[in-house]
Amino acid sequence: MIKKDDLITMRAISICFKPFLKPEEALIYCNLGRTQFAKKCEEHLIFKTQSGYFRKDDLDKMLEG
Repeated sequence: MIKKDDLITMRAISICFKPFLKPEEALIYCNLGRTQFAKKCEEHLIFKTQSGYFRKDDLDKMLEG
């Protein structure tokens, strides 16, 4: 059985290597609250793909500046 801490660690590592992130994963990746994340995405014109995911490259650019 996998411990909860190990599962969290594996999930965090997998988020770093995925090209597309679910909205919940994008919040974790950016370390922002839901409202802050929505404001930043709006400022930088970042939208979900048609399948409902965020591109990690776009999020990286948003975090840079």
